[in-house]
Amino acid sequence: MPVAQSILDKVPHLPESPGVYLWRDAGGHVVYVGKAKRLRSRVRSYVTSDHRESVKTRALMLQVESLDTIVVPTEAHALVLEANLIKEYKPRFNIALRDDKSYPYIKVTVQEPFPRVWVTRRLQNDGARYFGPYTDVGAMRRALDVVKRLFTVRSCNYDMPAQMPERPCLDYHIGRCKAPCVLAQTQGEYGAMIDEVVDFLGGRPDEVVRKVRERMELAAESLDFERAAQFRDALAHLETMGEPTIVMEVEGGDRDVVGYARDGDDAVIALMRIRGGRLLARDHQFVANVDGEADADVLETYLAGPYRLLEERAHELILPFDVAERTVLEESLERTRIHVPQRGPRRELVEHAQQNARHLLEEARLTGDDPASDERAGDPVYELQRQLGLATVPRAFVCFDISHAQGTDTVASMVWFQNGRPYRNEYRKFKVRTVQGIDDFASMHEVVDRYFARRVAEEKPLPDLVVIDGGKGQLNAAADALRALGLASLPIVSLAKREEEIFVLGRTDSIRLSRRSPSLRMLQQARDEAHRFAITFQRKRRAVRTITSELLRIPGIGDSRRRLLLTTFGSVQAIRDATAEQIAAVPGFSVQGARRVLDALRASDAVAGPVLSTGEPVAYESAVTEPVAPDTTEKEPVAPEATAAETVAPVQTSDPDDS
Repeated sequence: MPVAQSILDKVPHLPESPGVYLWRDAGGHVVYVGKAKRLRSRVRSYVTSDHRESVKTRALMLQVESLDTIVVPTEAHALVLEANLIKEYKPRFNIALRDDKSYPYIKVTVQEPFPRVWVTRRLQNDGARYFGPYTDVGAMRRALDVVKRLFTVRSCNYDMPAQMPERPCLDYHIGRCKAPCVLAQTQGEYGAMIDEVVDFLGGRPDEVVRKVRERMELAAESLDFERAAQFRDALAHLETMGEPTIVMEVEGGDRDVVGYARDGDDAVIALMRIRGGRLLARDHQFVANVDGEADADVLETYLAGPYRLLEERAHELILPFDVAERTVLEESLERTRIHVPQRGPRRELVEHAQQNARHLLEEARLTGDDPASDERAGDPVYELQRQLGLATVPRAFVCFDISHAQGTDTVASMVWFQNGRPYRNEYRKFKVRTVQGIDDFASMHEVVDRYFARRVAEEKPLPDLVVIDGGKGQLNAAADALRALGLASLPIVSLAKREEEIFVLGRTDSIRLSRRSPSLRMLQQARDEAHRFAITFQRKRRAVRTITSELLRIPGIGDSRRRLLLTTFGSVQAIRDATAEQIAAVPGFSVQGARRVLDALRASDAVAGPVLSTGEPVAYESAVTEPVAPDTTEKEPVAPEATAAETVAPVQTSDPDDS
């Protein structure tokens, strides 16, 4: 069945993440809203089938002309967002829910002097706190059960303190309420308890668990074992339950949430419209020619222009970062107030908008004319851009490392990461040529200079970021090499292993990211991969040198006969295990010559001590005892480590620097 080319171009580049898709007709009207656990797979199923089994789907695909997608953190978010969008747009191809049911919320009437807690399906801008919506009613009932076990929240409907009963109800006598209705509990004590209820429902149960444990211990010390047992049972129930299953926290009111993403000269601004606590729409604005402009200036231009001219604006505007002319903007936006949250539910909304902005920017890049754009950059790549203050998203970055064995066999490695994942076709190894002894700074300078000099000469694309394994010394050495090549503008940082500090050229203080930061883990993965690659290469060179040096010590054995021995037997250990007759069968050897070879190897054993299973003498150096990942470099470009006469088989190479 024919599908618009714009849709076909967009489908391969959709993310495999939860979200909602909206099919639109030629007039731009939404004709169908659907949810998906994996957006790309779900949308592809529409365009790769003729839908003969479904008349409705076939009629739908004959009308669609464009596609919009909204990414969300989880499938539960997609479920709720789908229901909200269906109610907003009323698309003709969706099932009509005539009873207009919605997902339940837990409502805490914090605007009242003595708040109550109950379940509702209606969101109102009445000052109450709403928690939900709950797609799993069982999870909601478990949350309410914990509230009833732990907290003595009143269940009556009195308008307190205007309405006060003469005596407490049954809940007071069975310990379910402390009777604030007859002033047996003060308003302050009741309010403190409600604060704990809000913390628990808001997904922050740790503090509640601590307080319950303290109360249990106090009850036990005062010999109130019945009360202590109640706390014990509630604590066990609370710890096994974990955090309540809450999709989002809603406080009522309308909000506009802005997300921002930038890559060099292009930027995109995503506007999430929340009305009555429900996400109803997502708008976006692409911005070009922003090279040299600060992010705050770009966002401020959008707010003063396209956003200010919107017919409908919310009373609250949430931004990902602050702008310089915030006061002036609020005056021009009249009733709209600007907030820049740093944590909490509002910050989660900002992260959601940021994720959609990145999704739109990646979609525009992947459907453009760039032939190298075939994979979507992950969120850690964008996070790294923000944390390092880079103008360009570091989709491609390289990491350099130096390895040696107490000053000998010094080598280097360079690994390439594309969109946050290793790209082995661009891995490179180097034998350090001009440095003698231990000098990591000079070695780093030489390797960086050689790599980028050849990269520039061959007119190959340069990475967006250079990462150096080491501290300030290695960073400055690499930066000097780049400056000498005219590449001073290329971003470069170093990652120090001890404290996991990131040093940025030109900054005195280092950057310390959270150990849980996905961007830091990505840099650590690159650093560890570069270290593995370098030390594996260094050990191979030492092994080759060790094997050939043993055979070179045998008198009367030249290059050609040494090559014949290694080719025939495969290793020095195999030659040791052979008999004189077997060696004499090799062309050019006699029985007497074979015995001379075996005598020389046995004499070497007596001097060198124990040998490895490969026939290599054990080298007692610290570099050899470090644990290394299994060697997988056969498929990676490597440098020639020895002549054909010194190895069992010639080593393939794709690194011209080491030829």
